[in-house]
Parts: sequence; structure tokens; C-alpha cells
Amino acid sequence: MKVKGVLDEERITLPVLREELLKVEAARLESGKEMSYELRRSIEHANHLSKTSAEKSRALVESLLALEKIKPDIAFRIATVMPKSRDELRAIYAKERFTLSGEELDEILDLVIAHF
Repeated sequence: MKVKGVLDEERITLPVLREELLKVEAARLESGKEMSYELRRSIEHANHLSKTSAEKSRALVESLLALEKIKPDIAFRIATVMPKSRDELRAIYAKERFTLSGEELDEILDLVIAHF
């Protein structure tokens, strides 16, 4: 399949991607079309790594964006990875020019736990 151009670009979390891939899979099975190797592997990957539902990941992103030091990139990354510890959260922030205090890390982790 050749891609000629990008029509639209939108940031999504892995659980949302999983939901969309399952819709594609259902449509392919219904029409009797064979799924490509890449599509099957993508579905397996999304199923294996998704840790929450699409609705919960969307709600988590909205909650995270309401916080002060959260950029959209990081909010989507946190909602995809669903870190369980301060160290995992620090790894997400490793490339940023600022560090978060312990209270800020705990606040983010509390939001993740609430949406898990």
C-alpha cells in the first residue's frame, strides 16, 4: 500500500488506537478481506500493551492537561504508558528541561491510579 499524503493528523493514546484497529479488523472480517501481516501485528501489539480502556485514557489525558506543567505530548505519553512509580514517571520527563517535585509526581500518579 502506497501512502500519497497525510490528510489529517491527530494525537491518540494506545487504547484509542486499539479500539480503532478492532473496528478495522471487524470490518475486514465482515467483508471477507484478508488482513495484512502488518495489520495483524499492529492489533496484537495494541492488545498486548493497552493497559486501560479508550474512555479512561481520554479522561486521563483531559485530567492531565488541566495540570500546570503537563504538555500535550507528555499527557498522551503518560496515558499510554500508565506509569506506576515515580521512577517510571521521571523516565517520561527525562528529555524535559525541568524536573517535577515529589508532590507534582504524586499528583500525576494519583490521577493515573484513579483512571486505571
